[in-house]
Amino acid sequence: MKLVIKNVVDSAGKKIEIACDNGRIVDTKQVTNDFNVYDGKGLTIIPGLVDLHTHLREPGKEDAETVLTGSRAAVAGGFTAISAMPNTNPVADTAGVVEQVHRLGQVHGLCDVFPIGAVTVGQQGKSLSEMGAMNSSEAKVRIFSDDGHCVSDSLVMRRALEYVKGFDGVIAQHAQDPRLTAGSQMNEGAVSAQLGLKGWPAAAEESIIARDILLSEHVGSRLHICHLTTAGGVELVRWAKKRGVQVTAEVTPHHLLLTDETARSYDPIFKVNPPLRTERDVQALREGLADGTIDIIATDHAPHPAEDKECEWAAAAFGMIGLETALSISYLAMVQSGLISFSTLVEKLTTNPAKIARYEGHGSLATGNWANFALVDLAHNWRVEATSIRSKSKNSPFLDRELPAVVVSTFFRGTEVYSR
Repeated sequence: MKLVIKNVVDSAGKKIEIACDNGRIVDTKQVTNDFNVYDGKGLTIIPGLVDLHTHLREPGKEDAETVLTGSRAAVAGGFTAISAMPNTNPVADTAGVVEQVHRLGQVHGLCDVFPIGAVTVGQQGKSLSEMGAMNSSEAKVRIFSDDGHCVSDSLVMRRALEYVKGFDGVIAQHAQDPRLTAGSQMNEGAVSAQLGLKGWPAAAEESIIARDILLSEHVGSRLHICHLTTAGGVELVRWAKKRGVQVTAEVTPHHLLLTDETARSYDPIFKVNPPLRTERDVQALREGLADGTIDIIATDHAPHPAEDKECEWAAAAFGMIGLETALSISYLAMVQSGLISFSTLVEKLTTNPAKIARYEGHGSLATGNWANFALVDLAHNWRVEATSIRSKSKNSPFLDRELPAVVVSTFFRGTEVYSR
């Protein structure tokens, strides 16, 4: 499809035009009379968002989400590339499973679905998975994670880092010492003590981050820290980067906005892994994102069926959905607070994650790249309603909340795949 987007501005507020032909961005000098025109007056055009941390649940847990429903949620949030975590059933620890997920994404054709492979067999932390086979498969997996489970064995983690170095892979660590968090329900602190819920100490996260930084430095391999949540963790990553360690880190939108005070409601919608922390931690995360210590924003979109959330706190599942609200929550926390510009925020959601994952053709509006972009209305707000959520699950902590930054349309390879 030949298309030209007119009367829009980029994330820095500069008026531009974008032309698309055969799924890619082309020079506007190639625009002829047979191009369809999209008038984007009043809208801002940004590259399609890239998420490095998505739970799609398929195969095996289709009651919570599928590749199709997750893709629909993604494009509604402005995402054109998502990365499917391996905690499925069966676990994505073989070439066969990651290829299945990859092909489902291609069949549905709404956005690129890049599988993340498990680090260890069955995510059990004992023996390495078929990482080489997954990398050389049709899915070309480059990110590996046991997300939901920490690779707690130091020797296994070292071997994983050594293995992926051979093909420029990256280990994405869920930093959580399992011995320090057994049975934990929320952040360890004053609120957990008052509520009588077992606490999840910041040290459980920070001790693994520190260990893995040292291992990454020793091996000379790439390490990515998933969903950073503590002020101490930010300092550790900052220290590592000053030393030249190949470490990157992500933060979720909900950890940029919500605190452990929400647990006072005993509403399991706020129960998440890792847990919501203190206001001090939230401020440290925002500052770390602003100064570049934290490289990207990732959703950790974690859908669950209603019965897994509409129960008492202790029995409820950890996690919340986030694909459809990620841009808005990040805009609220970082741009409207005056910490960063919108163009910098867009880099954290597009350019930087695409660079970490080596997703070629994603993350910018450069000529030759895939024509993946979103049109956003920054002048109006929208309300999060359960009836309009595209995800199969509705476990959002932002239901009935009015948010800024409306995703009006999303285009994938030059075709409009979502329109508000």
